[in-house]
Amino acid sequence: MNSRWRVGIDLGGTKTEVILLDGANKIHFRARIASPQGDYEATLNSIKELVEAAELRVGGASLPVGVGIPGSVSGLTGLVKNANSTWLNGQPMAADLTHLLQRPVGLTNDANCLALSEASDGAGQGYKVVFAAILGTGCGAGITVNGQLLSGPNGLAGEWGHNPLPWTPQAELNQRPCFCGRFGCNETFLSGTGLALTHRLLWDEQLDARNIVERFQNDPRAVRSLDDYADHLARGLAAVINLLDPDVIVLGGGMSNVPSLYDELATRLPAYVLGSECETPIRQATHGDSSGVRGAAWLAQDRGRI
Repeated sequence: MNSRWRVGIDLGGTKTEVILLDGANKIHFRARIASPQGDYEATLNSIKELVEAAELRVGGASLPVGVGIPGSVSGLTGLVKNANSTWLNGQPMAADLTHLLQRPVGLTNDANCLALSEASDGAGQGYKVVFAAILGTGCGAGITVNGQLLSGPNGLAGEWGHNPLPWTPQAELNQRPCFCGRFGCNETFLSGTGLALTHRLLWDEQLDARNIVERFQNDPRAVRSLDDYADHLARGLAAVINLLDPDVIVLGGGMSNVPSLYDELATRLPAYVLGSECETPIRQATHGDSSGVRGAAWLAQDRGRI
């Protein structure tokens, strides 16, 4: 294999993206397709087609491949679990892709890919412990220590999205069922979908997160919904700081593009962090929506995990 080139795949719930990186981390090819819905075999084949399209740019050479998925891989069985693209759950995806592509394939959670990308040459570069959260259709996080992924024996390090939002009454948690089978998970508050649910519960009005953010300047209801969202996010991140105390928190996903959140978090976090003070920098992902797929390419380089 040519170690200079790497292929990264970001498998999302709605789109699948591929990039081809060179040794200087320059993107030479990038493409997106709609993700197959509910069809595991079609998902594998779409990844194979994207990898082959990237490899054509370098004469068809067989290259290292890393894949980020919206779930985690069991350290016990090697099977996918906890994926909100539920047709992936219970599948030996790493083994199947290794067989299909005829080479070892790195496979990890998409939030781990975000963390690896941003710790390597993004908003977390130079920090020892990086906590990187995706605030998108879903909500998850990854952790790096000294530039290496922290996975854990269960493959669950950073699965912040499926802890209940702290300091929240049970009645409020019960209003938010999660695909994982529990109620009141961070994901049901802190994802873009969670913001839409907050707005609907407040105003009995169905808007998606993008529309709520767009109305922020002139709609008092949108202002209130985003104010609640900022408080929910501060609670969720304060629990991370109380437990892990990372050197930096990096935010990715659609909700990370709301500029007002960063000032709001700086103001609100001390109220929830133990000791009523917080110096943790909160940074927007440098590479935006490319961070996940870039991190998958970094994974292909096998920088290691702990």
